[in-house]
Amino acid sequence: MNDKLIIGLDAKRIVRNGTGLGSYGRTLVNDLAERPLQLRLYAPDAGRDDLRQQVMDHDNVQLCLPKRPLPLVGKALWRSRGMVADLQRDGVQLFHGLSGELPIGIRRRGIPTVVTIHDLIFMRHPEFYHWADVQIYKWKFRQTIREADHIIAISECTKRDIMELGDVDERRISLIYQSAAHRFAAEVTADERQRVCQKYGLPKRIILNVGSIEARKNMLLAVKALPYLPEDVGLVMVGRHTPYTDTIVKYAETHQLTHRLHILHGVPDEDLPALYAVAEAFVYPSVYEGFGIPIIEAIRQGLPVVACSGSCLEEAGGPDCRYVAPGDVQGMADALRKSLVGDAERNARIIGSQQYIRRFEGNTVASQVYDLYQELLRKRP
Repeated sequence: MNDKLIIGLDAKRIVRNGTGLGSYGRTLVNDLAERPLQLRLYAPDAGRDDLRQQVMDHDNVQLCLPKRPLPLVGKALWRSRGMVADLQRDGVQLFHGLSGELPIGIRRRGIPTVVTIHDLIFMRHPEFYHWADVQIYKWKFRQTIREADHIIAISECTKRDIMELGDVDERRISLIYQSAAHRFAAEVTADERQRVCQKYGLPKRIILNVGSIEARKNMLLAVKALPYLPEDVGLVMVGRHTPYTDTIVKYAETHQLTHRLHILHGVPDEDLPALYAVAEAFVYPSVYEGFGIPIIEAIRQGLPVVACSGSCLEEAGGPDCRYVAPGDVQGMADALRKSLVGDAERNARIIGSQQYIRRFEGNTVASQVYDLYQELLRKRP
């Protein structure tokens, strides 16, 4: 007899997004798969083969798609409404929205729900979004907090925002951090380091950034700090091309920094650990975040981190990372210089950071989520 709980999870981001929400979902699924659960991943299409395969090596993980291929509008409707009938048909006992959304009407069908909300940046900093997108995101947020039986916040910062901006009772929210994928804790061989350096034409000394390249991420601050750093140090940015990328490139051209700036698009997941491993420091100058998982990835690979103050990044990185104000060019330059090889404090700060992030281990996070599932189901009549 199969006594595993049947948990449905929103898997759109798992099969489509290489970083961010996709990484969160894949890491959590792989860790939850070690528990007595039957995990059913609901996605409007099969997504990317390389991402999907990262979670399909478990006997208790199943990908659930619509009965027939759907057009773009049909996929959105299925995910927002039509999925509920499939959840009932499949005997799902609890549904987890991994990316801040729940299907409409799921509460009326009597299916218990939990939703992970990563951030409310669109409400804290609407200037970084199109007006229409902000209205859509606000509507989805309000609808989701009405539908959800319980909410997971991935940081204290996000929890405070949910309570304040959504007028949500603290008793409905659990703080459960997210973890970095296990591959970032593995040792990278010398051959693998050499391979990525040759593949991407990297200089011997680099400062790394990984994430979306957009105005909110504030990478122009790090570019402006480059002239104050040793000439042989380059800045490597990994992320998809956006209009903000063009802003950065134009600034670099105007200030004769092009030779020190390396922007990499379309980097496969398997290359990321080695890119971290060949760097001397990691920079994450975002104006506002819900958590900042690349900081955890960098620390796992033994890098000192420089980030910006003002949101949750101190919560992610801990006291041994360095933090500067989002507009402080000289402060950023000083912090990066002190993070390069040769600084007396560098190794001690790395060790301190690695001790701090033990609280984000995948097994700990998955245990907390599993316990929450059980608690919610015990409360059902």
